[in-house]
Amino acid sequence: MKEIKNIGICAHSYEGGSLCFITACREGATIMGPHMHPNIMLSAIPMGLSMEAWESDNYAGVAKHLYDGVLQVSKGGADFFICPDNTAHIVLEEIVSKLPIPGLHIADVVCHEIITQDWKKVGLLGTKWTMDGTVYRNILNNRGLSVLTPKESVKVKINNAIFDELCQGIIHKKTTELFIEAIDDLKKEGAECVILGCTEIPLIIHAENSSLPILDSTRLLAKHAVELAVSEVKVPSSGWIKL
Repeated sequence: MKEIKNIGICAHSYEGGSLCFITACREGATIMGPHMHPNIMLSAIPMGLSMEAWESDNYAGVAKHLYDGVLQVSKGGADFFICPDNTAHIVLEEIVSKLPIPGLHIADVVCHEIITQDWKKVGLLGTKWTMDGTVYRNILNNRGLSVLTPKESVKVKINNAIFDELCQGIIHKKTTELFIEAIDDLKKEGAECVILGCTEIPLIIHAENSSLPILDSTRLLAKHAVELAVSEVKVPSSGWIKL
């Protein structure tokens, strides 16, 4: 019997971390059989410890907590880690070479799916750091894909809704409507699909209420992690794992 790799899930927000965990377990059962999944180590350093550092763009302050989360799953026996938080990858990209185990990059996973579907113009929703930052833009632009985001006033509302509501498990009808309208606007601008680039957005947006095909970064990350765990692919000792 081939050896199954151990997965480390490093949660940043508990809502995204929980959805990633349950998805990985369910994907494991689909591949390995009922009640089965790869061994999963889970760390959950409170995101609240990082919020002041995020707001002041003190990435070194955020890095300390993300490092500790990866260290915890590494000590638990994880062979590689995933972080179900798109924004956190801004900092993880800076410290990945110093982490004790390699990681699977959430944007690489999403981009792999986009290329499979042959989409060229991509809508992106997430926190202000994700929508305005380089985590997705660099990977997508390097592959000749263009990225569309909402207008600035909508970005502010989306960012606030993520932190004030979704990350805390609070769901309001008006917030769901905000995201649906944002997707509709991206479609009008020519987007062929939309990245749910915050791991809490799938709590309110799904295939049935989105006018564009969705790329659920949370579930895609979990799915690819399980597929990697049961594969014979050898992971590197550090850095990002290539798909």
